[in-house]
Formats: sequence, structure tokens, C-alpha cells
Amino acid sequence: MGTYLVTGGCGFIGSHLVESLIRDGHGVRVLDDLSSGRRENLPAAADLLVGDVADAALVRRAIDGVDGCFHLAAIASVERGNLDWLGTHAANLTGAIAVFDAARRSGARGIPVAYASSAAVYGDEAAMPLTEQSPTRPLSAYGADKLGCELHARVAGVVHDVPTAGMRFFNVYGPRQDPKSPYSGVISVFCDRLRSQRPITIFGDGLQTRDFVYVADVVASLRAGMTRLSDGPAVATAVYNVCTGRSTSVVELVATIAGLCGIAPEIEFAPPRAGEIRVSLGSPDRLRAELGIECRTLLADGLSATLDSL
Repeated sequence: MGTYLVTGGCGFIGSHLVESLIRDGHGVRVLDDLSSGRRENLPAAADLLVGDVADAALVRRAIDGVDGCFHLAAIASVERGNLDWLGTHAANLTGAIAVFDAARRSGARGIPVAYASSAAVYGDEAAMPLTEQSPTRPLSAYGADKLGCELHARVAGVVHDVPTAGMRFFNVYGPRQDPKSPYSGVISVFCDRLRSQRPITIFGDGLQTRDFVYVADVVASLRAGMTRLSDGPAVATAVYNVCTGRSTSVVELVATIAGLCGIAPEIEFAPPRAGEIRVSLGSPDRLRAELGIECRTLLADGLSATLDSL
């Protein structure tokens, strides 16, 4: 069994990953500033360091002696990036570089890093489905920083022998995604409101589509990426779409949640948000071919589990 550092391990995706690793007997160290993550999300067996992922000295201390690092710490909000461009940049890109730099200083060969990227790197690309070879033209500071993470990961691999795997998450949902956060995903907000029979707001006509992927499938993808890095060549810099390859409109999403709640939804329509992407659909072919992972959780099943957790 190995020991792993999980940055952002108190957060939504990170806490599910920590649980999975501990359940399989691995040791886990977590670095989290608790700005959005919660201590209570962590199993007691995890070792928590509270601090900023952009603090290079702290990251070097956190990564010392581990077998690999899962880098998930980020401010995952397009809106927050618009409001606090410089602050989110420090967490989202400076933090990633701090992790890669610490990884290259650990041992004769840099320790492997599986890190969170995002479908936001693609921007409003018209050709669907999106593949890892699709053009990257981000429309947000968040997307630009995630693309920057990928570029620095390549430097980490080619120049510093740090093997990396970037995971381009599409729209992740599941238990522990805080519906009360102003930056939370649409599914957690809709589930919370529809379960308590409150009206919901849809921005635009509701026909915009997304590729919704359940958090357990994301965890499996991250772990498969780490396994490939640990068993593979000295230099690896691949990126993978973490998605289902299935498209769902917002109105279809609402209808499914409402059906699970046994209610007729009360919907209020509002003007579309500026710069919102109309269509997002990923190709999971590389994830399946190279890592042997398929994001199999059906939307209705994942939504049911999400509702049960509220």
C-alpha cells in the first residue's frame, strides 16, 4: 500500500477520493485551506495539514515521503475568477506549479502527480464531441489557468521527469456538493430546491446541454491515472477527458430530478448568463482505451444518490 497527498482533500471530489484510498488501505495526507472544504468530510484516518497550496514551503513539507500526489485544490468557479482574477490565479495556477515543483524535488525521480484540469479549457468549441485534440480556447480565467496547469505539467514531465496525468473534468456532481455555495454546480442546487418543493431558476431557454459525470466515476478515473503513472514510463504528460459521452439538456435534467422527487417543478426562466457555453459534450475514448475506465453511472442513479444525501 502507498501513501498519497491529496490537495483539496476536504472538498467535494477530494473527500470522496480520500475515502476511496483509505478504504483500500492506503495512507493519506491532505492539504486544504478549508476555504470551501470541510474537516468533517475527512475520515479520521487521514492526516490533515491546513494551509495554502500556493505556499511552496508548506507544499514541499506536505509532499515529503509520499508515493504520489493527487492535486485537486482549486477555486473552481468561473464567476469567482471574474470577480477575483488575481486571487483565483494564485490558487489555480501558482498552486499547481508549487505542487509540480515539490514533486520534482522528491527523490531521484519526481513523484507522480494526477491533477484536476477542466473542460473549461475548450471554451465554446463548436465541433462535438470534444476530444483531447480539440482546440483549447478558454473563455474564463478559470479555464485559462487550467490550461496553464496542463502546460506546466508538460514542463514538469519533459524537463523535470515528473510524470503527470491531467483529468479534464466535465460537469461533476454527487453527494457533498454544497447546494448553498454561490459557486456550486447546478445539480446540487436543483436537487436541494426541488426536494423541498421550491421554485428553480433556469438561465436561458434550458436547451443548453452538458455532460454530467458522477463523482464516483471521477474518483475511479483519478486512481486509474495514478496507477498508470506509477507503473508506466518515467515521463508522462497525457490529459484525459473525464466524461460520459452523453448529453443532457437543463430542462431534461430538471424533469429527471422532479420525477425522482415525485413533483411537478415550478420553473422561472431568466435571461441567459453572459458568455455561457451552449453545448458541452466530451469524448471518453482515450480514458477508456488508455486507462480502462468508463463513467458508467446513469444520470438517474447518480441523481438518486445525490438526493438521498441531502
